Amino acid sequence: MLATAAPVISLETDADIAQREALLDLSFGRAARLAKTSERLREGRKPAEGLAFAAHGPDGRVIATLRLWHVAAGPGRPALLLGPLAVHPWFRDRGLGGAMMSTAINEAALRGHGAIMLVGDAPYYARFGFDVALTEGLWLPGSFDRNRFLGLELVPGALEGARGLVSPTGEMEALPSLDELVTRAAPEMKRSA
Repeated sequence: MLATAAPVISLETDADIAQREALLDLSFGRAARLAKTSERLREGRKPAEGLAFAAHGPDGRVIATLRLWHVAAGPGRPALLLGPLAVHPWFRDRGLGGAMMSTAINEAALRGHGAIMLVGDAPYYARFGFDVALTEGLWLPGSFDRNRFLGLELVPGALEGARGLVSPTGEMEALPSLDELVTRAAPEMKRSA
């Protein structure tokens, strides 16, 4: 049997984004993932600087992805929102999801962030220290399962007494101007004429 190199986790690049989107669609279904309450906190925003990760398989394709996003855990309380975490079905049950989680948590701590929140499977995320008790005074902008809304303090007390609505605070994605859209569309319109 041929041994293959373990996937390397690295920062996501622009070249990874289309494959990342395809992996998320495969893992969750496009309509289902875009309907999630957590997506309201991510849409139109850039992930936190240095906290968007990808793992590549032997052929160079993206086989796992995880991003963290800037949010406020109630008024004036900075935190990160983790997600989504996705691993290609062919690479599940090999510890890659856990490695992605450990990488993200460690890098967030090194960058000085105080807390991470997510919506996910409590038994899976408990092994990384996530706990539903840390989000008891917080709510999300839409429907969510309270038992799946978890927090992790990277700095002791970072979520202590946190109350209120979790809201997005990250930098907005740059959108093309109307002039850029018209310029891009002009060659297409000439070809179809």
